[in-house]
Amino acid sequence: MRRHGNRNLGLIALFLAPALLLFAAFFLYPLGFTLVTSLMRWKGGGGMSPNGLANYAKLLGDSSFRLAMRNNAIWALASGFVQVPLAALVAMILARGPRGWRLLRTIYFLPNVISTVALAMVWVTLYNPQYGAFKALLGLVGLPARHWLGDPSTALAAVILQTVVYIGYYMIILLAAALSIPRELYEAAQIDGASTLVQELRITLPMLRGSLATCVTLAMAYGMRHFESTFLMTGGGPAYSTSTMGIALYLKMDALRYGEASAAGMILILLGTVLVAALRRALGRGDPLAEAAQ
Repeated sequence: MRRHGNRNLGLIALFLAPALLLFAAFFLYPLGFTLVTSLMRWKGGGGMSPNGLANYAKLLGDSSFRLAMRNNAIWALASGFVQVPLAALVAMILARGPRGWRLLRTIYFLPNVISTVALAMVWVTLYNPQYGAFKALLGLVGLPARHWLGDPSTALAAVILQTVVYIGYYMIILLAAALSIPRELYEAAQIDGASTLVQELRITLPMLRGSLATCVTLAMAYGMRHFESTFLMTGGGPAYSTSTMGIALYLKMDALRYGEASAAGMILILLGTVLVAALRRALGRGDPLAEAAQ
């Protein structure tokens, strides 16, 4: 028995070794290197000199970096509690099998296979105060055009709004889960006289709890590490109103302040880890679909 168990352990170690090596090479080593350089004064080349926690103190004392941290929190909340509910609503409607639902499923998912750069440029054009579509819409109701991306009071909301088109990723996850719910539950509810709305509230949503928790976690994790579209649309401006920690990190590297950039990266990793752990603790109470399958 002992020899058989040792053989199994050896096979398990053999199969896990490639994944563990890749994980160590592309995550653990870069993480350790970032941690070390976050405690150094370094310009990205040449020697390093110890700097203690000075990089962290400088970042946390910088009002623009604190604003970036706030914006990251707003991004995470918007991603988790705006995108995912919209995706859930669309998924529940499509799961009912309306006419053309397969085409609609493809259309909703399409933005996720289009370049982020291309979509960001489309939205910059839509927001253009001289010839953009939003200027035309405001003109129809007699309102003056606004520089949505150039006004600190509207820039962050304008950039967040364009992420609505990315609900397709979470919609696919939730639609697959909704289609896995046993039809017998809905048939029994119909016999009892439950309306479609009651069925969705009492059957679909509770059964989707595990998938919703997964989607909220993924969405908020993306919100914490957001960079691309904001950098392309505003560069973090105006007046740092749309800056995120990712943009702050990039600007530190561009200024050859790699020690501060590494410290910003470690703060981002720490906050992201705490957020995901808290979300899994708050939302991860089991998956009714998985329990039903057993």
